[in-house]
Amino acid sequence: MPAGGPFCPHCGRYLAPLRWVAEPPPSTVPVTPPRYGAPYTGPPRYRFLPSWGFPAQAWEPPEPLPAAPDPLSATRTTLGSLVPLLWAAATVAVLAAGAEVWRYVLLLDSRDEALSARVVAMSDALVSAAGTVAPLLAVLAGIRLVLWTVRASRAAADAAGVRPAHGVRAIVLGWAVPGLNLAVPGSVLAEIEHAALGRPADERPRPSRLLLVWWALWAAGVVFGIVVLLLSLRSGVQARADGVVLHALVDLLAAVTAGYTAVLVVRLTRLLGPARAGRREVLVRVGPAPSGETDVAAEPAVAGS
Repeated sequence: MPAGGPFCPHCGRYLAPLRWVAEPPPSTVPVTPPRYGAPYTGPPRYRFLPSWGFPAQAWEPPEPLPAAPDPLSATRTTLGSLVPLLWAAATVAVLAAGAEVWRYVLLLDSRDEALSARVVAMSDALVSAAGTVAPLLAVLAGIRLVLWTVRASRAAADAAGVRPAHGVRAIVLGWAVPGLNLAVPGSVLAEIEHAALGRPADERPRPSRLLLVWWALWAAGVVFGIVVLLLSLRSGVQARADGVVLHALVDLLAAVTAGYTAVLVVRLTRLLGPARAGRREVLVRVGPAPSGETDVAAEPAVAGS
């Protein structure tokens, strides 16, 4: 009741009644211990196979993995960088041969008269630059050539429906190891050509004339390079003069081999699968509409792009 409390003389109103409740402090309240479950006894066991749960199948990634490129596409991709490297190596090798020839001409002139220091410095700089760039390009082209051979061998085997006769390790060692590189590269390329031409798998490969010429150039370059390396160990003025001539011949042979290799790999890649040019419609003429029609008719023609 509003009038049930004490009267305040200051405000002239009855105050609300107050009720005091005593409570014990929190420290005296007993704490209820948490309830722990039963100890773990292992996974559940069933008398029969449950009909619920996840299906029994292998795990699959949330997104499908990108499909690996087929060997033929990989071969074409490698060819795109291999051919420019081969032609660049051939060009620099020709420059290196020219630099060696110029040095030999200067050696002949030095027998009768003194040479200009500027001319000698230019000749030495050209020989040094070409002799440094040519091996680097040859190494880069060689790495791409080995990779192209591995991929082309797989593409040829897939096209013939057989397994590759040489594995990746055998191909790499066949290109790199002296002695083996006289026979293995030519035989692998002959197998690629054999399969690309669609010949029977049980028939002995018969290399084409282009491949035989390349094989002869490659073997001659390997043998001649080893011979020149051994002859360069000699000392003496005449040995140095002979070394200039031999290095020029090695550079010329390397240039011819690199250019011939570029032609050969392009031919073999085209035999494996010629690239199909895309086709598009080209508008060649807009003529009047046929009789009985009011719309303007266009005559498209299909042309290769």
